[in-house]
Amino acid sequence: MKRIRHTILFTMLGVSLFTTSCNEDFLENDIKSRLTDDMQWASEGNADLFLNDIYTALSNKWNSPDNLDNFTDDNDAGFYWKSYSWRQGIVDPAVNNGTPMDHANGNATDYASWAAGFLKIRKCNLFIQKVTENSANFSEAYRKKRIDEVRFMRAYYYSEMFMHLGGLPIITEVLDRNTMEEAELYRSRATFEETFNFITKELGEIVANKALPVKYNNGDADAGRATLGAALALKGWLELYVASPAFNAATPAAGADPNKLVGFGNFDPKRWATAAATNKQFIDTYGGTYALFPDINAFWWEKNEYNSEVIWDRQVVAVIMGSNYEQYGGPVWIDGVYYTWGNYCPTQELVDQFAMANGKPISDPTSGYNPQNPYVNREKRFYDFIVYDGAPYKQDWMAKVDTIYTRIDKVRPSKNQIDFGTDDVGNTGYYFKKKINPLKPRGGAASGQNYVYYRYAEVLLNYAEAQNEAVGPDASVYSAINAIRKRSNLPELPAGLTKETMREAIRRERRVELCFEAKRFYDIVRWVIAEDVMNKDFHGMKITNTSPADNKGKWVYEVVGLNHPHVFTKKMYMNPVPQPVVDQNKKIIQNPGY
Repeated sequence: MKRIRHTILFTMLGVSLFTTSCNEDFLENDIKSRLTDDMQWASEGNADLFLNDIYTALSNKWNSPDNLDNFTDDNDAGFYWKSYSWRQGIVDPAVNNGTPMDHANGNATDYASWAAGFLKIRKCNLFIQKVTENSANFSEAYRKKRIDEVRFMRAYYYSEMFMHLGGLPIITEVLDRNTMEEAELYRSRATFEETFNFITKELGEIVANKALPVKYNNGDADAGRATLGAALALKGWLELYVASPAFNAATPAAGADPNKLVGFGNFDPKRWATAAATNKQFIDTYGGTYALFPDINAFWWEKNEYNSEVIWDRQVVAVIMGSNYEQYGGPVWIDGVYYTWGNYCPTQELVDQFAMANGKPISDPTSGYNPQNPYVNREKRFYDFIVYDGAPYKQDWMAKVDTIYTRIDKVRPSKNQIDFGTDDVGNTGYYFKKKINPLKPRGGAASGQNYVYYRYAEVLLNYAEAQNEAVGPDASVYSAINAIRKRSNLPELPAGLTKETMREAIRRERRVELCFEAKRFYDIVRWVIAEDVMNKDFHGMKITNTSPADNKGKWVYEVVGLNHPHVFTKKMYMNPVPQPVVDQNKKIIQNPGY
């Protein structure tokens, strides 16, 4: 187990084993469960105890049954989750504290929370302040490395809120009611552009400082900490995000914005070029360190942690601070035993994006797709990620292969049969198996797989999109996309694509490659397609036999609507600022439409 895992774990228990010197300093304290402020900053080991708490605050996104993909057209989730209310258009500053994604279940869903986000940022500011004030207690190498780590963490926490709220108060010092006047404590929101510039400037300086390693590998003592790779990947992603139509326009997607809180207020094509340059910098500078992992199906397995494709992740320790992902999703019934809640059910809309094995989309009349035999000769990722009717299902903990049937079978009914009701069994006719730990069946936080925030495939996709928008589908765009397709045994994209047809190909590739990684939500927002795809009914696959009494007829595949809520209004492109924040700080301006 890696050192940072041990540290986070034992910090939670009030004990640290981070380093020998840390342990000795810690034992000098008569009250071992609490450090005084002077002792906290008396040594590098003790300071690391505080830093560990900043890392512990990272959202463990495994542990929500209502993850961000439930807020998209890729997944159909149960009516009892907050995403179901959100899909009805129920979003208000006074509802759920203005944060529709937050279930208040630990830190699994607090990434968009104003209160939780600024608490994390305060911890970052306090660390930087105290290490600077007590600089004599730390080596120069320690100060440079740890301060850049914490600057990255602060930028990351800002970025999570920024993508859901837009402009934010920029706070880089520790606010103190005892010493500061009210005017100092209550800050106004910076504009969208000012907030973006602050975050990316911090990330750019971290990369330029080179105080952090480019990457950590499995077994490294500091694996899980911030790296140059993480800083540059986040910078490139944010530049792509803001260059997109939702924000790079005279009027942002969320509506009229005279205060420029949720968009730039103008269109600038150079923003695409900036995003392309940063992602190209990553590929050119770090491409020898990072590379696509050969088997995407095994990418998340514990034994493959910190493989060549992992850029940054959140460390997870089974049972103690583990993952419940296997409890929430996958087939509900396995070998006749109830195993999961069945929350992650791919929609037909997502399933239809997976190409045929010949690389052609199923909409291509020459692809060979047969709507009455839809699961034959599909691309490799389809079989890696999706559980469909008749799919063989075998994880390492299972004694034998189970076959999952979602069809409506009156002769040999399956407990996974599509039910269109309120049971845990899915309503779409599909389950997913992407990212599921093959060693752990369910529950008890039993999985120790790390949660990956960024991976190299995303950098390639980010670059291809930005470069295509900036200059068109040049050879480098083809190269980035074809590298991902090659891993899935797909042929290269056909030559001669226009910017528009390449855009369509990139978006399809991105949707399939990154499905169920909490990426789709940000894509439907920044592309300004949420108002289209989220205002339509989602679909599933209903399979019946023409002779239901004896199954001697033909199995018929019918795409059917789910008749679930599908309301999306323009204001929903951004979350509201929580009402208590607006009430307490009169300088805070609410987002458009709220």
